[in-house]
Amino acid sequence: MALKIGKGAAAPPFLVMDIIAAANARQAALPPGAPHIIRMEVGQPGTGAPAGAVAAAQAALNSGHPLGYTEAFGRRSLRERIAAHAKDWYGLDLPIERIAVTVGASGAFPLAFLAAFDPGDRIAMTSPFYPPYVNILTALGMTPVVLEAGPETRFQPNVAMLDRLEARPAGLIVASPCNPAGTMLHVDELAAIAAWCDRNDVRLISDEIYHGLNYDHPIASAAQFTAKAIVVNSFSKYFSMTGWRIGWLVLPPDLVRPVERLAQNMFISAPHISQVAAEAAFDCHAELQGNVACYRRSRDYLLAALPSAGFSRLSPAEGAFYLFADISDRSNDSVEFCARMLRETGVAATPGVDFDHARGTRFIRFSYCGPEADMHAAAERLQNWR
Repeated sequence: MALKIGKGAAAPPFLVMDIIAAANARQAALPPGAPHIIRMEVGQPGTGAPAGAVAAAQAALNSGHPLGYTEAFGRRSLRERIAAHAKDWYGLDLPIERIAVTVGASGAFPLAFLAAFDPGDRIAMTSPFYPPYVNILTALGMTPVVLEAGPETRFQPNVAMLDRLEARPAGLIVASPCNPAGTMLHVDELAAIAAWCDRNDVRLISDEIYHGLNYDHPIASAAQFTAKAIVVNSFSKYFSMTGWRIGWLVLPPDLVRPVERLAQNMFISAPHISQVAAEAAFDCHAELQGNVACYRRSRDYLLAALPSAGFSRLSPAEGAFYLFADISDRSNDSVEFCARMLRETGVAATPGVDFDHARGTRFIRFSYCGPEADMHAAAERLQNWR
C-alpha cells in the first residue's frame, strides 16, 4: 500500500523555474560560437552583489571568527541598519524589535502567513500575482481569493474592488511595484487600501521587495499608513543579492513574538555570512543607483522597440524590471508561444499562466534586469521574428 503524501505537497510548481531549466538546457546544447540564449525569463539582476557587500563577506570569512547561528530575528547591527533605512526612505521610526531578518522574502511569507492566519482563512490578492503567494497559502491550508485586475487599474487592486467582495477576507496581499506587471500602487492608493483594511479588520501584507526600483512615481511603505500591516522586503532585487537568501519583515507589535517563535523553530536564523554582506550593502547606494539607471534605460528602450516586434500591448512598467505583454493577437497559448520563441529566437520569457490562472494563456512576462546589450539584442531578434 502506498504511503501517504501530505496535501501541502500538491502545491503547483513555480513554472518560471521550469523555464529556467529549459533555457539552461538549450544554452548547454548550443554549438561553439552560436548566439547565446538571452535570459528574460527570471527576475534576477545580472549585476551581482555590490562590491562592498562582497568585500565584507570576504573579510568575515578571513577573520577566523566563527560564523554561527545568530538570534532568530538576525544580528542587532543589521536590524539597526534596516531601521535607519526605513527612516531614510520613508521617514519611519521603527523600533528594531519589530524588524525580523529572514531567509529571503521567500522565507518571510510562510512566517507571516502562519503567524497571522489559520487553515481555512481566506486571503485576497489581485491577479496577475506572484505565484508563490497562492502556492504557499495553498500548501498551508489557507484559501486564496483571487480578484481579476486589468489595465484599467494598472493590474492593481483598489478600494472599489475590495468593497465588491461578498465576504471580508482575513487578509489582503498587495505588491508595489508588482511582479509580473511592474506597476505600482501610487501613494494615495496604498493609503486608501491600508485604511480600508484597518476599517474592516483585514490584515494587510505588503510585498515591497522591489522598492528602490521605481522610475516615474515615488514609493511608499504600508507601514507609513498603518501599524497593523506586515511588510515584506528583501535584499534580492534593488540590492542585487538573490543568491544570498536574505530579506526582512516589518511586523506589527502583536505579531512580533509569534513570528519569532516560528522563526526559531523553522529556520533558526538567516545565514550569518549573508547578514554581514547585507549590512554592508547599505553603504553601496551609489553602485546600486547605477544598476537602477541601467534598468531604466533598458525599460525605456524596450517600451519603444517591442511594439515594432509585435508586442504592442505592454504594462506601464512603473517599477521593478518587468514588462507584461498581452499576446492575444498572436497566440492564446503562452506556454507554447514562449517555447517557440525560445526555440526560434533564443529569447527566454515566462508564460503568463504562472501569474494568472484564468487569463495567463494570453500574456507573457519579459524581465529586463539582464545586461543592456542583451536587451537590445533581444529586441532585434524579436523584430526579425513572427
